[in-house]
Amino acid sequence: MNEPYLTGHYAPVADETTATDLVVEGTLPPELTGRLIRNSHNPKPGITPTHWFKGSGMVHGIRLRDGRAEWYRNRWVHTPALDGAPYMTEHGPDLTASTAGTHVIEHAGRLLALCESALPFELTADLETVGAFDWDGKLTSAMTAHPKEDPVTGELHFFASSPFPPYLIHHVSSPDGQVLRSREVPGASAALKHDFVITEHHVVFLEGSVTFDAAEHSGIPYAWSETQESRIGVMPREAGGAPEVRWFGVEPGFAMHFANAYEDALGRIVIEGPTVGRSAWQRSWNWWVGAPDRGAEPTSGSRARRWTVDLAAGRVREEQIDDLTVEFPTINEAYTGREHRYQYALSFPDDLGIGNHTLVKYDRRTGGRQQLPFGNGQLPGEAVFVQADGATEEDAGYLLTVVSDLNADASKMLVLDAFDLSAAPVATVRLPRRVPAMIHGSWIPDGGAR
Repeated sequence: MNEPYLTGHYAPVADETTATDLVVEGTLPPELTGRLIRNSHNPKPGITPTHWFKGSGMVHGIRLRDGRAEWYRNRWVHTPALDGAPYMTEHGPDLTASTAGTHVIEHAGRLLALCESALPFELTADLETVGAFDWDGKLTSAMTAHPKEDPVTGELHFFASSPFPPYLIHHVSSPDGQVLRSREVPGASAALKHDFVITEHHVVFLEGSVTFDAAEHSGIPYAWSETQESRIGVMPREAGGAPEVRWFGVEPGFAMHFANAYEDALGRIVIEGPTVGRSAWQRSWNWWVGAPDRGAEPTSGSRARRWTVDLAAGRVREEQIDDLTVEFPTINEAYTGREHRYQYALSFPDDLGIGNHTLVKYDRRTGGRQQLPFGNGQLPGEAVFVQADGATEEDAGYLLTVVSDLNADASKMLVLDAFDLSAAPVATVRLPRRVPAMIHGSWIPDGGAR
């Protein structure tokens, strides 16, 4: 197992386990009553997937209550793919043959493990697999791993992207978990769409320079294309009549994840997220497929970018807003689709986690940034924001991150003060095993998933 996604921080664990009464250093805030649940790819022992994204999903959960860390548990998401069922059959794709290894969210009381090429899989509160969830038969397409919940309406917006027509379908689920509508997005192409954004009045899709390529045999049939037009599609959120989309050409590139989007005081749509060019994309792809050619140097990595779409003038202004190599942007999700001041990201000096990775906080009002270094051999995970009780400021709360430590062959969950990253951790929860570096996850407060 020499593939980079099966070694070091990413080496899979071989079993499911449960531990109780975890060691806590410091004091867990009382509002941290719920579960931090993370997801990533963790193939079974003896299985070497052809691409990192093809590894079966495994969720890791940490249960906090009354100042205690009650349990840690990890479970594979028991989909047909875990036992070797193929995604493609003679009848077409099997939407239940999911890795379910990219993200995990809660919606309408259901805990859902997500992978963008298939249906979501429902889990119990203790992370056992219930089965594929299709909104009582109303969802007949795949579901993105990056849905967006509007904090005002409670609606869940998500999409299905396919390399074949229909290329893009936009779905909306009501706060109580009923699919309200599904609309094919006109004019979309086979370009890879991993993430998207919403604003108060719009749904926004970005098609970059990565598109379907039948010659790619890793199991993920996409590749960089010099002929694929990069563009932004803006569609009104409200239903009624045929959906109308305006497409705006932008510079070549690809954005895997977005921090947020909003409509400014002039009615322009502002979108932010890290992007890569061709060399940085190829560097990432080579890592994902285990290719020996590492491609470009790390200095050509993913950079924070801003697009400002002026609907009235019919043009887009683009700008790089920072020079750090960053990924996994997050915000206080109470500001999803509305203007935010602060956002967080991980800065990656290298692929292996040996270098000094940092957690970054951006202040969009002042243009300042703050970094928290973690030291050699330590790789923090995506930072999840949890708002403090009685908070009146956007950054009044906590950042939760699971840190993989190669030096100690161990992991820990840190509770950080989101207001000041230079402050000592509010609390540290010692985990009973090394937890592989993960992709995405969510804080599920009590009263959420059943």
